[in-house]
Amino acid sequence: MPELIDFQDAFVAALTGDRPALSPWLTDGDHPGLAVYRNTIAKGCVDALADNFPTALSMVGEDWFRAAAALFAREAPPASAALLDYGEAFPGWLERFPPAAELPYLAGIAHLDRLWIEALFAPEAPALSAQALSSLSPETLAQTPLSPHPSVRFAAFDAGLPSLWRAAREGREDLEISETPETLLLVRRDGAVTHRVVGAAETAFLRACRQGLTAGEAAQAAAMADPETPFASPFATLIADGVFVAPL
Repeated sequence: MPELIDFQDAFVAALTGDRPALSPWLTDGDHPGLAVYRNTIAKGCVDALADNFPTALSMVGEDWFRAAAALFAREAPPASAALLDYGEAFPGWLERFPPAAELPYLAGIAHLDRLWIEALFAPEAPALSAQALSSLSPETLAQTPLSPHPSVRFAAFDAGLPSLWRAAREGREDLEISETPETLLLVRRDGAVTHRVVGAAETAFLRACRQGLTAGEAAQAAAMADPETPFASPFATLIADGVFVAPL
């Protein structure tokens, strides 16, 4: 059994390029059969990245994306056999990838694709309902921290990258990026990930809640971010979206 484990470890090492790893078992150097396994693994990694970053793929085309994905897979092979969420480091890698320098939006697009994957596979938790919220007095609510649902993800940008991402994700042809700052909010409800662009007040409220502040403190942050817009309606929309977890 120890020898079998040693062989399995050596075989995995050989697949990642460590040719001497199998020398105790192979005397003729790098066996050509290993190339078949390596190519199969490489294709699996590239296919997984294409599935996990479909919006980024649609922005650059199949050939460009797969060539970049193959390079990434060599540098950052998967840490487990499950490839459903492979590519956590891919957006950051694109920021440093020289051919992507002419595509300054691409890393951000990939980052939003990644947030969608994280929202999809986040743990389950019951969402805070409007009915449960109505049972709290205004004073109690103001002193209560509202914890974001485990699936909640949001990202703020200095330009309209979220709208660009949504347009590309939906297959629209009007792929233009505005200079207006935007925040994308994602949350999973009933097994499906929903997303929408939210304003400055909602963004400030969500950030405060993520920091563990009370609802009252988060409301103050929202009012400071957008003093001219009453927050009652956006707050009701956040509750309807299932953005907060129900207290135990």
